[in-house]
Amino acid sequence: MAEVLEILPFKNAISGVASIPGSKSITNRALILASLNANPIKLCGTLFSDDTRFMVQALQKLGFEIQVCEKEKTIDIIGLGGEIPNKRADLFVGNAGTAARFLTAMLATTKNGFFKLDGTEAMRKRPMRGLLEFLSEKGVEFSFHQKKWHFPFTMKTKSLEAGSWTVDASASSQILSALMMIAPILNEDVHIQLKGDTVSKPFVVMTYKMMKQFGCGIDSFQNHSFKIPSSSNYQCSQSSYQVEPDATAASYYFTLPLISGGEINVRGIPKNSLQGDIAYLQTIESLGFQIKQSDSNIQVSIEKELLISGGNFDFNPISDTFLTLAAVSPLMESTLKIYGIEHTRKQETDRIHAMATELKKLGQEVKESEDSITITPNKAALVRIAKKQPIVHTYEDHRVSMSFAILGSYDLLKNQSPWLRIEDPYCCSKTFPNFYQELTKFR
Repeated sequence: MAEVLEILPFKNAISGVASIPGSKSITNRALILASLNANPIKLCGTLFSDDTRFMVQALQKLGFEIQVCEKEKTIDIIGLGGEIPNKRADLFVGNAGTAARFLTAMLATTKNGFFKLDGTEAMRKRPMRGLLEFLSEKGVEFSFHQKKWHFPFTMKTKSLEAGSWTVDASASSQILSALMMIAPILNEDVHIQLKGDTVSKPFVVMTYKMMKQFGCGIDSFQNHSFKIPSSSNYQCSQSSYQVEPDATAASYYFTLPLISGGEINVRGIPKNSLQGDIAYLQTIESLGFQIKQSDSNIQVSIEKELLISGGNFDFNPISDTFLTLAAVSPLMESTLKIYGIEHTRKQETDRIHAMATELKKLGQEVKESEDSITITPNKAALVRIAKKQPIVHTYEDHRVSMSFAILGSYDLLKNQSPWLRIEDPYCCSKTFPNFYQELTKFR
């Protein structure tokens, strides 16, 4: 039986600094880029979670020399300039979409390789088709053990040809990012043309900027295309690389002042952050939150009795944070509509349906379309249902767990008594293993 955790509401206005772990998106990109780099490199401030451990373990199975120090949050990697030592391996990626897509593309560059890849049941349902179809057209032989274009599969590789690549990344920006990162290790120019559009474009921009940080010469993204010259192999001039704190994980704490008033600080995310999800700050600022940002600190505050209205918001560029705002919508004064999020139906779970289902259980009026979720708050119903201590199901999705933990921290019954319970709360270990310990310190 899954563990159920009672969320203890906050009594007083919050004040303090939230310790946010390193970005998962940056850490797993940095692991790939460091492996492809021609020089040894130390990654600092790295995230140690389920997703990043799966990536490290896979790279070690592939023969890369990696030294890990979780206490110091560092990973030392000896890059081999595009060479993969072990040509045969059996790899398991859990439910890590970044590891699944980035590793698959990287393995395709290997001559005479034979690799089996698998993940959890949830990963077996996630979109891989755009990447696998492209690689299949380029000569990779796939044997699918269950459903075509999905995990698990075996791949026989003979390296990739450079030239003009047309890529369908409409289901996941990680497909485009995966191919961008491997292009520089090929011996000819690569021109990537996007078929249609892609979702979550800020993550593509992140990939582009990180490739440049690791010494790759790459043209900017224009008219749905990239050009990566053959002379752009990875030659990072620095011996270390600093991973930013996770802006998506920070969104939970940015939202926390809504619960009890006060202010919260997050340090280490620069103004020119690589992470598109930092734009979540603009959304909550439009709702009445007060934001003060410097190069070393972000402060978010709110007046305790401020009434927050809803509104209409396009979350396509920052879709990982839509759950953060949707979960606290029962505390708003008017309807909240979030759109541009169709692709989140194929992430760790169907996130639109998951949020709709759990918010309805809490007495809220919820409508979902293929691309959106609309919540009309009903606080009276929430109070009535809260007296029965409802349980939120998390669907093995870390973001569902953390988002509703923020809602549960609100003293809804005005007696500091727990009113919301979360089933399988520690699925948050996927990206933020100590989330609940960090939340507790603000009580």
